[in-house]
Amino acid sequence: MSRAPEFIALSDAASRAVAGPSSRHAALVEDAFGVLMETPGGGVSLSGDAKSRASARRAVEAIARRADQGLDVGEADVRVAIGEARGATGRAPAARTSVAGQPTLPVGRRGQVSPKTVAQARYLKALAECEMVFGLGPAGTGKTFLAVAHGAGMLLRGEVERMIVSRPAVEAGERLGFLPGDLSEKVDPYMAPVWEALNDILGAEQLRRRRDKGEIEVVPLAFMRGRTLNHAFVIVDEAQNASRLQMKMVLTRLGEGARMAITGDPTQVDLANPADSGLAHAVGLLEGVEGIAVTRFAAEDVVRHPLVERIVKAYDADAAKRGRAV
Repeated sequence: MSRAPEFIALSDAASRAVAGPSSRHAALVEDAFGVLMETPGGGVSLSGDAKSRASARRAVEAIARRADQGLDVGEADVRVAIGEARGATGRAPAARTSVAGQPTLPVGRRGQVSPKTVAQARYLKALAECEMVFGLGPAGTGKTFLAVAHGAGMLLRGEVERMIVSRPAVEAGERLGFLPGDLSEKVDPYMAPVWEALNDILGAEQLRRRRDKGEIEVVPLAFMRGRTLNHAFVIVDEAQNASRLQMKMVLTRLGEGARMAITGDPTQVDLANPADSGLAHAVGLLEGVEGIAVTRFAAEDVVRHPLVERIVKAYDADAAKRGRAV
């Protein structure tokens, strides 16, 4: 096959994104497809066999499209583009900015929030169309972040009056009453991932202002009892640590004009009696009910450090070998 170099003309922004800091992105593409990539100016040059060049070109063009849309391009985006070019990862186009029929998500501090995998795209579509959505899967798949982004978008557009995020406070085996400080100080350590996501999407000042006005509320699951949540977007995070009774309680809090996203990993239950977890039980009862959707994420949907995907796969393989459901 011909190994003559192939030149791809790109904008300056796209050329910088394809090369990456210290040529890191280019190295990832080279390693993935066995090609040599050079950046002579005005684009990139690919050397290698025709099949490898064609695959590398698809990855380069996906990265370039994202950069030309003004979106941030990090290593995770490059790996997504590589996976899409290989055609075997089930990932969504890296440049996709919204799901059909889905309003554009907010622009965070790192650029436009957009789905990076097919499962994430299905998840956002479900959030746009259904009153209640379960997002199930391992850490790093974007379940919580995308739910927060969707809820923040609804809040900013005036489609809901407030956003409420709740978590069971059992991760460290501690009871809130024994922790120091007032309620906010007791709760905040458990809610750190949620605050980080909100801060990334809204910025510190807007987050503080909306929190002070009561438009954004983050509370432990136990404090949801007895409430009726009208015109709110509700996120129940780490729901695998809610008991069956707690899950029934929170699912029945929905009021007029409210929507709910329930996220968690059924394989990571921290309850003293894992069999009491309400997440898998609720999905088993409610999947297929009108107005309710279930999106399942897999290791291939992990968009954190690439090592996280390999760690998740190793644990999944061990669980399968031991005959445990995952």
